[in-house]
Amino acid sequence: MTLARFNNYPSLFDQLFDTDLFDWSNRNYSETNTTVPSVNIKENADAFNVEMAVPGFDKKDFKIALDHNVLTISSEKKVENETKEGERFTRHEYSYQSFSRSFTLPEAANGDKISAKYDNGILNVEIPKREEAKPKPMRQIAIA
Repeated sequence: MTLARFNNYPSLFDQLFDTDLFDWSNRNYSETNTTVPSVNIKENADAFNVEMAVPGFDKKDFKIALDHNVLTISSEKKVENETKEGERFTRHEYSYQSFSRSFTLPEAANGDKISAKYDNGILNVEIPKREEAKPKPMRQIAIA
């Protein structure tokens, strides 16, 4: 009978596959395995402003729609890496990203004049307020 020596120290091979690169657990994802962009919503006297952090997208990747006073911002992006003739895969990964965020607009919002701009990874949606909803400056009332 041959006895094998047992070593309590992990081998280099074990250490290599113990890194985050090879971690297939769910700890790198949200509970739903999706990523939802962060949103900041600001308000001033003239408008509401929605800022959404979405780096790596193009403006053509977004769809912004207003339906029954609900503003929906969504995106769907597919990326496939191609290989050239003579290459073989050691790993091939496809990327599919999508999200959808919806916001009910307040009565003060003017849905007819919404505008959007995408710059440096930030989608900025401006929702102007209706004229009658904007604060009026103080005025003096004459006494007759």
